[in-house]
Amino acid sequence: MFLKRLKFNNYRNYESLDFEFSKNKTLFVGKNAQGKTNLLEAVYYLSALNSSRIKKDKELIKFGNEFCDINATVLKADTDVELDVLINPPKNKVLKVNGLKKNKSRDFVRVLSTVSFANSDLLLLRGEPSDRRKWLDNAICQVYPAYLDKINKYNKIRLQKANFLSEHQGGYGLNETMLDVFNTQLANSSANIMYLRMKFLEELKKNAREKHRSISREEELNIEYENTLSAGFLSVSELGSLAYDKLNEMKAEEIKKGQCLIGPHRDDVAFFINGLDAKRYASQGQQRTIVLALKLSELDIIQEKINEMPVLLLDDVLAELDNVRQNYLLDTIKDGVQTIITSVDTLAFDENFLADVEIVYVDKGEIKTSPK
Repeated sequence: MFLKRLKFNNYRNYESLDFEFSKNKTLFVGKNAQGKTNLLEAVYYLSALNSSRIKKDKELIKFGNEFCDINATVLKADTDVELDVLINPPKNKVLKVNGLKKNKSRDFVRVLSTVSFANSDLLLLRGEPSDRRKWLDNAICQVYPAYLDKINKYNKIRLQKANFLSEHQGGYGLNETMLDVFNTQLANSSANIMYLRMKFLEELKKNAREKHRSISREEELNIEYENTLSAGFLSVSELGSLAYDKLNEMKAEEIKKGQCLIGPHRDDVAFFINGLDAKRYASQGQQRTIVLALKLSELDIIQEKINEMPVLLLDDVLAELDNVRQNYLLDTIKDGVQTIITSVDTLAFDENFLADVEIVYVDKGEIKTSPK
């Protein structure tokens, strides 16, 4: 897999851009707030149709404009595939693959696979449960494109139920039959999401444990999925039955509070170093080692599942790693991995690494071939 070309109009701080990638490694250099991260965000958005930096798609549109268009040409299985996203609120975004409109997200996100590693990811363990859920869901989407539709379906049902509960908070005028319909739908939808999350984590933690040990030497990493069902790795049908029973058990509490209290939207991921909760007891260096191991494991798992190497996006992350972790990351980047990197300068890279890197300069939303 190789990202050949990236184009957009009215995106973030770019009026327009048309850039062709010529090497496996590309380094975008520039001062802060010039648009380096926006470039990587555009690539990631084309692979996942979301971004950790936004709540709504309209935030991607350059200020003062009504729409933005993001386009890429991807070489996949020796064939060029063109991706195009038009964001034009209040209308739904328009997705096209090779010029053909796609109504399902999974038909779009199955084309380009990426692993994104940004400075903000280093705070994954110390962040909110929602941050860890989003990381996990985005990683799964790269392997199982249909998962995105499952997430969207679950969120749609959950929002409908939440509105229903809010309207009848305390039970006033509540239709029990309607609530049971919501619970049945949510139990089935929850089961699919929880199963895929746990299945993915089971595969990820084996790989991450090995990579973590390679860096830390003597420390043992473990990863657990914490869900509101207090359930282990069960089948989809078993999780569905358990979820339905739990929803019924919590029915009175949900009616009282007017909120959805059970489901994957409240789950979390826990990390342990030698049996201790890494969110509470791990040092900053230990937490960064965990995140580094997670990201490199994502790379391996995606390659194994889709039989192609995803594009690796490194957003100013090297400056936040010490020499040991920097070297481990750079040594792990294989020649076959297209890697797109941002940095304020080239000081973190040795001459051997830079020998076969295309260096591009970014200044106020414009691409330049030489520094200002």
